[in-house]
Amino acid sequence: MIESIPLPAAKLSEIAVLLDIDGTILDIAPRPGDVVVPPSLRETLARLSRETGGALALVSGRSLGDIDLLFAPLRLPAVGGHGAELRASPHGKLQADGARPLNGDLKERLCELSVGAPGVLVEDKGYSLAVHFRLAPDQEGRVKEAVAAIQADWPKEPIEILPGKAVVEVKPVGFHKGAAIRQLMQHAPFAGRRPIFIGDDTTDESAFAVMPEFHGLGFSVGREVRGTAHCFAAPSDVRRWLEHLAGDGIRAL
Repeated sequence: MIESIPLPAAKLSEIAVLLDIDGTILDIAPRPGDVVVPPSLRETLARLSRETGGALALVSGRSLGDIDLLFAPLRLPAVGGHGAELRASPHGKLQADGARPLNGDLKERLCELSVGAPGVLVEDKGYSLAVHFRLAPDQEGRVKEAVAAIQADWPKEPIEILPGKAVVEVKPVGFHKGAAIRQLMQHAPFAGRRPIFIGDDTTDESAFAVMPEFHGLGFSVGREVRGTAHCFAAPSDVRRWLEHLAGDGIRAL
C-alpha cells in the first residue's frame, strides 16, 4: 500500500527525488526507441519538481540528449550515460568530467554481434554500448559469451560489463551512477536534502549504495534488493506513487 512506504523526511522541501527511467518509471519495450512516456507522467514529474523546489532528477544509462528528447518538452536535472554526464539544473551546463567514450574498435566488435542474429539489437549510447536480446532470448548465452571474449581481447582497455534485463552493456570503468549522485547532491537545490532513489536493475546498485551517505532511501522495482527500504512491483506502481506524492505531499502519506 502507498501508505506503508517509508520516507526519509517529513516535507517535500527536505527531500530529493532521483529516478531511473527504463524499467522504473517507464515500462520496458522490445526496442529502446519504442518506450512510451505517458502524458500523465510528464505532468506528475513537472508538478513534483515544482513541489520539491526543483530537487527532482532523472538518473539513467541513456544519454542526456536522449533523455531530453524522450521527455520533451519537459526538461529536468539529469544524470546520463550511467554517470558519465551530469546536468545539475534543467538548463545548466553539461558536465562530463573524467568520462571518456567507449573505444571505437571495441564498439565495432560489439556491433558485429547483431550480424546474422535476428532480434539482437545494438544500442550505441556514446559512453557505453548495449547489446539487447529481448527479441531473441535464445541468444542470451551466445551474447554473454561473446561479450566476455571481446573483453578478454582488450586486456589493457579498462571496461566493465553491466548485465541487465535482456541486455548486456559495456562501458569504461571510472564512472557510475553512485558517483554522479554524490556530485549532484553538492549542487542546489539538492544539497542538504535527503534523497530517495528508485531503480530496477543491477546498474542501479551503485546508486542504492550511496543513499546512506545522505541519510536517504533506495526503492527497488520488480525485485528485492538488500539495503533498500521498499520494492515496487512494476513501473505502473511507481508512477501511481509519484502521482500521489505530487498531488498530496508527504504529509498525506
